[in-house]
Amino acid sequence: MADIAYNLSEAGEDTLTGRYLIYKAGDEHYGIEIKYVTEIINITQIAKVPGLPLYLKGVINLRGSIIPVMDVRLRFNIEEVEYSERTCIIISNIDGMDIGLIVDSVSEVLTVPDQNILPPPETSKTRNRFVNGIGKAGDSIIFLLDYHRLIDVCDEK
Repeated sequence: MADIAYNLSEAGEDTLTGRYLIYKAGDEHYGIEIKYVTEIINITQIAKVPGLPLYLKGVINLRGSIIPVMDVRLRFNIEEVEYSERTCIIISNIDGMDIGLIVDSVSEVLTVPDQNILPPPETSKTRNRFVNGIGKAGDSIIFLLDYHRLIDVCDEK
């Protein structure tokens, strides 16, 4: 897979509204708001950092910047698999922090209108802490995530 770079400084905020980068982790599709995406890179050498939770795989050196990387499968308690040629790292900037999200594959950039986003199901005893909404795109379901909670290592249960 070729490296794909998004230069968001050239895009106006209006062109990013409702747009999501769709990726796969396990059998499900997830969406990250495109405004958080800096670029997508091929899986690369990851330096392990001792003492981190298992889903934090370590750090990478990306053009001189040290960026922590998280395996999204492990964060969601999905079985770990060997990385393939489709595995990639989504470099995101969330609240001024760069972080790499290891995903099984990236499929597309999709516009999901507000009327196609439903709240996540909740019961009195459970709440999915990572899902902000469920997007509908044709017959597909896309989990739209709360990336602030996803990267918050203090949000462990």
